This record gives sequence, structure tokens and C-alpha cells, in this order.
Amino acid sequence: MAGTSSSSSSGPIREAIAEHRTWFVILGAVMVALGIIAILFPFVTTIAAKIFLGWLFLVGGIVQVVHAFSTQKWSQFFLDLLVGAIYVVVGGWLAFFPLTGIISLTILLAITFIVQGLIEAGMAFRMRPQGGWIWMLLSAIVAVLAGVLIIGGLPGTAVWALGLLVGINLISSGWAYLFLATAAGKAGQ
Repeated sequence: MAGTSSSSSSGPIREAIAEHRTWFVILGAVMVALGIIAILFPFVTTIAAKIFLGWLFLVGGIVQVVHAFSTQKWSQFFLDLLVGAIYVVVGGWLAFFPLTGIISLTILLAITFIVQGLIEAGMAFRMRPQGGWIWMLLSAIVAVLAGVLIIGGLPGTAVWALGLLVGINLISSGWAYLFLATAAGKAGQ
């Protein structure tokens, strides 16, 4: 019975992958290409990721501060303003001081990889026995290992590990999507 349930639940997944196979191929190829670039320039990738995150915090903080002033009668005005101000300060620090905070960002990335790996593992087991599910599981394992390696190498690896491991993770995920598209193409024939 368990096989029947798994088979029937993977039908819609298989159909969705087959229907959007071209997009899976494009996504996979773009992720592999970006991963190669990240590996070739790990320090630049580290700084770029940090600055990008800084700008996200900075813009979010500005919006939060504006929101706080637009709702001054709201009972949480000061807390809203405080959160916005913290986002602005942290965002400015990350965006405008490129060599500071790399260790903090490295820890954040490690946690992100571990969580991504756990989510991809769940996706892989939900897709089973769909062809290509094993590649998603392999990608999950690589993501978790990358997160563990980042944390294990601190603080010395923070300068180069971020960019390198982002690249490896992008390539791993890209290959998983390419293999899913290939498996969907074979199943459709």
C-alpha cells in the first residue's frame, strides 16, 4: 500500500516537472554557470553576497522606519521604529564596510545551507520513486556538508570559504535540476 500511495502522490510532481522541463533545464544551467563563476572568484563572491545582504537590510529598515512614522498612533510605534533603525544600522554596516562582518555572514550562510539541505532532503523523499530524486537527495547532502564545513573552518576560512561553498552549492543544485529535467524527458518518451 505504501508504494501505491507514494506512486500516486508522485504523479502530479512528475507531470509538473515534465510540463516545465525546459525551465528546469534553464534553471539548472544558470545555477551551474553562476556556481563556476563563484568558485573562480570566491573572495569577490563573499564580498558581493555581504554587500547584497546589507542593501536588503538597509532598504527593509528604511521602509520599516517610514512605516513607523506613517502609523504614529499605533501602540507599537517605538518598537517598529527601533526595529527599522536596527535594520538600517546593520544594513549600512554590511553594505558600506565590505570587509567587516564576514564571519557573521559566514555563520548565517552555514545555517542557510544546513536548512536548505534538510528541505531538499524532504523534497527528495517526497519525490521518490520519481526518476532523479536521488540527485535532489545528493544535493541535500552536499548542502548540509557545506554548512558543516563552513562552521568547522571558522575563522580562517571565512574569507574564501563563503564564495567557494556558494559556488559548490549552486553547481550541486543546478545539476540536481538538470538531472530532474533529464529524468522527466526519459519518462515522457
